[in-house]
Amino acid sequence: MRGIASCYNEHAIRVSDSYCSRPSNQTYHCPKLNPSTRDSVTCMYKISTQKQLFITLTWAKKLLGQGFTITISNSDHFPSKFNAKNLNKTKGNETFQTHNFQIQVLWDLSDAKYEDGPEPVNGFYVVVLVDSELGLRLGDKDPLLEEQSDKKEANFSMVSRSETFSETAVYATKAKFCETGISHDILIKCCAEEGASKGHVLSVWVDKKTMFQVKRLRWNFRGNQTIFVDGLVVDMMWDVHDWLFNPNSASAMFMFRTRSGLDSRLWLEEKASHTRNQQDKNGFSLLIRACKNLD
Repeated sequence: MRGIASCYNEHAIRVSDSYCSRPSNQTYHCPKLNPSTRDSVTCMYKISTQKQLFITLTWAKKLLGQGFTITISNSDHFPSKFNAKNLNKTKGNETFQTHNFQIQVLWDLSDAKYEDGPEPVNGFYVVVLVDSELGLRLGDKDPLLEEQSDKKEANFSMVSRSETFSETAVYATKAKFCETGISHDILIKCCAEEGASKGHVLSVWVDKKTMFQVKRLRWNFRGNQTIFVDGLVVDMMWDVHDWLFNPNSASAMFMFRTRSGLDSRLWLEEKASHTRNQQDKNGFSLLIRACKNLD
């Protein structure tokens, strides 16, 4: 499947009001199906040390043990897979060179606790040093760094999160849309419409409140709606084309993206996106990749 951004640049499909309901305060009803299994989680962090860098961590289910992959990049657009380091041990300390920086990664997952996916929630730490300067620190466990008194607090923020799901067509996750905001419960459900219609409906909830519903997905397989979270304008986009018309692929994408600065357009053109200013890069995006045949 092509990137969801390129699909919107070409088609810019927006669902008409007659097929898309508005935000509602109606009571939340728990879906009958259990949420899908989260297979992988990829988080990109922007760090500010001597120079701005982007650190990407990928947590994925493995046959033997738990681990993660780390990638260092100087751009949030094209993190190189060739620079990826697979750290499959539960505890370790590894040093390598990239982009003229010495990167040291320290981690301990031996006591990590997990919920419904491969990403640890507590009992762990992951620390990244850039030329001996603290760049990223995750987890609630004390890493006991050497010369701890000389280590400044890490200055970083999450700029994007990508999750891959499989099994049912119900996707539950959490997300913070800004550093000062709270974590929000997000639920996406695709199911057959009630009644005589044989179409499908897409429903989106945030914090147990219905944001919108989209009917007749065969006509509205790509689209977007604007919602407001924590006072921010958030564009929610979906692409279920392959679910409906390409059964061999059977994958879909859903994205939540905050608008930043004076950006009033859903997507900037491809050429302009490479030259947008720093303010435009401070937004947050959540991408959900779903693998499921619609019933």
